[in-house]
Amino acid sequence: MPHILLTNDDGIQAPGLRALVEALRESAIITVVAPSHERSAAAQSLTLRQPIYCDQLSEHEYAVEGTPADAMILAFHTLLKAKPDLVISGVNRGGNLGENVYYSGTVGAAMEGALNRVPSIAISVAYRGKDFDFQPAANFARVLAPLIIEQGLPDGVLLNVNVPQPWNGTVRFTRQSSKITRNLLQPGTDPRGRRYYWLHEQQITEGIGADTDQAAVRDGAISITPLTLDHTDTASLNHLSHWARFLETAAKS
Repeated sequence: MPHILLTNDDGIQAPGLRALVEALRESAIITVVAPSHERSAAAQSLTLRQPIYCDQLSEHEYAVEGTPADAMILAFHTLLKAKPDLVISGVNRGGNLGENVYYSGTVGAAMEGALNRVPSIAISVAYRGKDFDFQPAANFARVLAPLIIEQGLPDGVLLNVNVPQPWNGTVRFTRQSSKITRNLLQPGTDPRGRRYYWLHEQQITEGIGADTDQAAVRDGAISITPLTLDHTDTASLNHLSHWARFLETAAKS
């Protein structure tokens, strides 16, 4: 049986993660290493100025008092005897579209898996209501997982999967959207007179590219976006390289 490592950023008891465990337990050996509580928007951040506590909850489940990336580092370098065949991060409560991939702890954990040269998926339910249904996403992961284990993924590439609610049964491979939200700050004052701001967002609905993750989810299709760890822009690297001579000369003068 293949070995699948599961994690998330909503906490080890989150219903999305529990749905994944139930969907995959008959077809794979499952190890769960996840934050002990919600760490949404942690991206790929690490805990550096305090210890990372880890509690074993059962034979194959570990709760980590840290970020999703912390959980993956512990899994790869301490808890597992061998690398898993696949990392799945999710199922996240809410979509990870457009610029949200830079903030998402769900995507950050999958990136940590890809950094360790293991095929990795981030999977989310793209929905803005209250009553989330994680089962379609968990069932889709059960179909996608063996395909990735058999076919593999290119080194340094992970898949960002967003499942709409409801799903119309179609699947699209998409590119990442440009900015999909406007940041909004709601000011206030606490009882001691100290100023604060609540950060929230407003969704952008105009100018959606037809081949993007946002368009697929809007149309009721599952979006699968291949993301790469290498952020180098080759075109700019070639275009800007002539600056080097000027900068060398200017720095010496």
